[in-house]
Amino acid sequence: MGGIYVWGFLIVVVIGAGLITAGAVWKGRAVRPFAASRARSVARREYARDLRRAADVVIAAARRSAGEGEPAIVTVEAVVLTVRERYGYAVVERQHAAAALRRRFEHRRCAVDCVTDAYG
Repeated sequence: MGGIYVWGFLIVVVIGAGLITAGAVWKGRAVRPFAASRARSVARREYARDLRRAADVVIAAARRSAGEGEPAIVTVEAVVLTVRERYGYAVVERQHAAAALRRRFEHRRCAVDCVTDAYG
């Protein structure tokens, strides 16, 4: 009866070792793009997402730093600097940052208490 447990244990160990080996060999392949076009589209989506996040961060920081009754001043340059510093982009197009800031400015209803240069 003890032999059955030993064989069962060995089978479980062998299957586990096989799964670990397969995981080590195929690690990360499911998330890697298969084509250059897919890699470019993923990079574009991440860039747009990072611009949106940076615009939100800049708007929130401007609102916190504005005094009582003063408008929060949100600049495109602040968004560009935030994207460079936080997300590590070497080149950030000013027009892309301005477009992202305009979208987030309207989405967060900033016209009530904010001023921006994104429309200029």
